[in-house]
Amino acid sequence: MEADDLPPTPYVFIGAPHTSNWDFMLLIAGVLHLRMDIRWMGKHTLFPPLVGAVMRWAGGIPVNRTKAHSMISRMADLIREEPETILCISPEGTRSKVKVWKTGFYHIARQAEVPILLAAIDAECKKLRMLGEFKPGGDLDSDMQSIQAAYEGLKGIRPQNT
Repeated sequence: MEADDLPPTPYVFIGAPHTSNWDFMLLIAGVLHLRMDIRWMGKHTLFPPLVGAVMRWAGGIPVNRTKAHSMISRMADLIREEPETILCISPEGTRSKVKVWKTGFYHIARQAEVPILLAAIDAECKKLRMLGEFKPGGDLDSDMQSIQAAYEGLKGIRPQNT
C-alpha cells in the first residue's frame, strides 16, 4: 500500500497484534514509509520528563489507565477539532496475551463518526499490512467479532503473546 491508497482523514487506526516493543517499531517504520502523520496513545509511564517531551512531539498522548478521565470523549473531540487526525491505538492495550480486546478505539470512532482503518503487524514478513476500512455499525459485539476476525492467523514478534 502506498500513501495515496490511504483513506481520507480523520480516522482511528488500529494495529495488532502488539506482542512486543518491536511490533511498535514495525508499525512506526510502516507509518513513516506511508508518510502518515499519526497521533498515538500510550501508557503515561512512557512519558517521563525528558523522553516524554520527545514522545509528545512524535504524536504521543499519555494515558493514565488507573484513572477515569473521559478519554474516549477527549479523543473524539480531538478528531472532530483536527480533521487531519489519524489516531493510532493498539486494541489489545498491552504487549501481553489477552483474550478480549479493549473497545475504546471503537467507541472513539463511533463518537467521532469516523471509520477504523485496520492494520496488521505481520512479523513473519516484517510488514505493516492494511486490512481495510471498517465503519462501526453500532452493534459492539458483532462489530468486534468482525474486526477481530480480520486478524485471524496473524502473529506478532512474540507469537505466544498473540
